[in-house]
Amino acid sequence: MSTPPWNRRRLRSNNEWMLLERLRLEGPASRAQLARDSGLSKPTVSSALAVLERAGLVREAGTHARARGRVAVLYEPEPTAGHVLGIDIGRARLRTAVADLSGAIVARTETRNRGRAATTVADAAVACAAQALGDAGLAPADIVHTTVGTPGVFDRRTGRVHYAVNLPGWGRPGLIERMRESLGTPLSAHNDANLAALGEYTSRADADSRLFVYVLIGTGLGMGIVADGELFLGAHGAAGEIGFLPLDGVPASGAAPRRGMLEDAVSADAVVRAARALGVPGPLTAKRVFDAARSGDRAAYEAVRQEGERLALAVAAVSAVLDPDLVVLGGGVGRGADLLLATVNGALHRLTPLRPRVEASAAGDDAVLLGALTTALRVARPLVFDRRTAAPERASGTVPDNAKDPR
Repeated sequence: MSTPPWNRRRLRSNNEWMLLERLRLEGPASRAQLARDSGLSKPTVSSALAVLERAGLVREAGTHARARGRVAVLYEPEPTAGHVLGIDIGRARLRTAVADLSGAIVARTETRNRGRAATTVADAAVACAAQALGDAGLAPADIVHTTVGTPGVFDRRTGRVHYAVNLPGWGRPGLIERMRESLGTPLSAHNDANLAALGEYTSRADADSRLFVYVLIGTGLGMGIVADGELFLGAHGAAGEIGFLPLDGVPASGAAPRRGMLEDAVSADAVVRAARALGVPGPLTAKRVFDAARSGDRAAYEAVRQEGERLALAVAAVSAVLDPDLVVLGGGVGRGADLLLATVNGALHRLTPLRPRVEASAAGDDAVLLGALTTALRVARPLVFDRRTAAPERASGTVPDNAKDPR
């Protein structure tokens, strides 16, 4: 596609977008401060702010006393100019949240995933999202974009989700389109581990990692990669599907691994199998095994230790390929990082000279949902800007040239 010719409208639009992003990223500012920060003239800043204010994209945020008793008006983005929806579909839980354009969550819902069929799960996720919309007092038309986090990799060409082995039937075509039509909003689907990585990265106060890896350990095993603040997806969107790594010589712990892959050795099911083989009694879940280990049960602690050893093998393999400076452990099993970290770090010292910092997730169970909202906001903010500032003859819904649409 050829680049549109330069024109005054294009230049003004770029200036308005730049100032809006400055206010969003660095907080309220006066006209004078914006002029100093942007290098634009004060009349240009005043004109751009007037456009943004008329479009409902900025609002007054108070005043600031200046020298000689002068008072400067401060401006900030108008957060209610649009809203986004995030959906996290897991085998055990369904989570949804609505956020305004500032990223503030205005409503959220969570429920157990009781669906036994793929269509039932999709419909339950839509119902959960509809409840969040109702709680926020919003209609589907108020949602600029919806992002769904799902196990596996969504293929836009076929409309199917691949590799979602822990959600039976989830690979059938049309499920994502079914959700889009039922919700009545623009919608995109993304791998849950990728979204968790982005959610964790953007929510951390120390988000300065050059290459950040999030390992999602729960029903399955996945990984998300953030390089210089952007998700790395690979050629087909499957980067980070480490659950499919082959693993020879996995010791049998109860039932034999289903596919002989790393996911069978590093997951919630693997913890339970190891605990049963070691004689831990009663109906077991990974959470109960970790709780028993914290209470001093030696067999449960040994099952957790085995999980840590195998997890270290995964981290060592990832480190050899990607050389991350930070690896975060998340997901249901990742909540047991207080027991896993010592084993993982100790095993890494034996396995490899490549030893990234390994930490527990700060976002916890909300990582996927936060990543979904972050992704939806990256789509929605430039769309709202364009729709509200576009001249009548311009097509609505395009993205400004200096903005990114990560889809």
